[in-house]
Amino acid sequence: MKEGISGQMSFPDQSVDRTTLKLAAASVLVGLFVFGLKYLAYVMTGSVALYSDALETVVNVLAALAALWAIHVANQPADAEHPFGHHKAEYFSAWLEGALIALAAAAILYEAWHVLFAPREIDWNDPGLLVNAIAGVINAAWSWVLIRAGRKHRSPALEADGRHLRADVFTSIGVLAGVMLAGLTGWYVLDPILAILVALHILHEGWKLLWESTQGLMDVAPDEETMKKLREVIARNAQGALEFHDLKARRAGAALFVEFHLVVPGDMRVRFAHDICDNIERALKETFGEVHASIHVEPDHEKTHGVHGSVHMNMCRPCKPAHAPGQGRMARSPLPKAARLEVSVAETDEETS
Repeated sequence: MKEGISGQMSFPDQSVDRTTLKLAAASVLVGLFVFGLKYLAYVMTGSVALYSDALETVVNVLAALAALWAIHVANQPADAEHPFGHHKAEYFSAWLEGALIALAAAAILYEAWHVLFAPREIDWNDPGLLVNAIAGVINAAWSWVLIRAGRKHRSPALEADGRHLRADVFTSIGVLAGVMLAGLTGWYVLDPILAILVALHILHEGWKLLWESTQGLMDVAPDEETMKKLREVIARNAQGALEFHDLKARRAGAALFVEFHLVVPGDMRVRFAHDICDNIERALKETFGEVHASIHVEPDHEKTHGVHGSVHMNMCRPCKPAHAPGQGRMARSPLPKAARLEVSVAETDEETS
């Protein structure tokens, strides 16, 4: 982020990802269609387990609406009030989805508890079971699309929606198998028992979503594989620097925020240190997509080490420190006399003020 002469702030460009928006909107429509099929299956069979399956689909629809809103907000460009962008809106959507899952589980437990003491007769070859199976196949295909797209576009809301649908698929498989078994054996009490098990499974999935979205809101560090890749990219593209340390990173939706200290020879000119930083930032964006890097440049005689360790780099001959034999003059030529005079005057002014 840079400030121009006019005093107005300029912000990084954030192109709206139309693909994620379209997928989020389509997810609402798919969820409504699947809910219609599952509720029809419940009406045809009277199974409380199928009722629980249909009720979970209501949560899917609400979650898809929340994801659509979150993705729309997250794709808005940075502004004066939100200079770092709106990426974290997707974590709010994932958190809301986890809370909705918990409410759905509570509703299922309430209904199943009453039916547990008065089981309903179920026909194992009821056409309603086929209707429910068709809805499950649609959910399976759509969950695969959402998870793949969410990982590709680094969208927590989209991936959370897909994972929720995938959990719904496994739930539907268990429900169908249990209902058919209850109809075949005449043990109709299996129907509410199965519904209770489904509710407990849904609660587990809801807790996982709540935990992961909360971690995102609290700026949890990326996984070790990402951190290792970051260190490799920085070391490979920091020719001219001596080392870097205090590397820290966090994810915010599709964006990766990175900061570290870059140690350069004390007599290196500012514009060459700036070129090294530009080269690193360019490589990070090529590797990770949307990256916001904050690099603190420090001279080698004033370097400090934090808790995040240091990575040393081999230097090319023109980039060695001034005391090294054969060092090149281009990268570290001394400041002109006039420039040194300006610096000393500025330092004197600061001391007197």
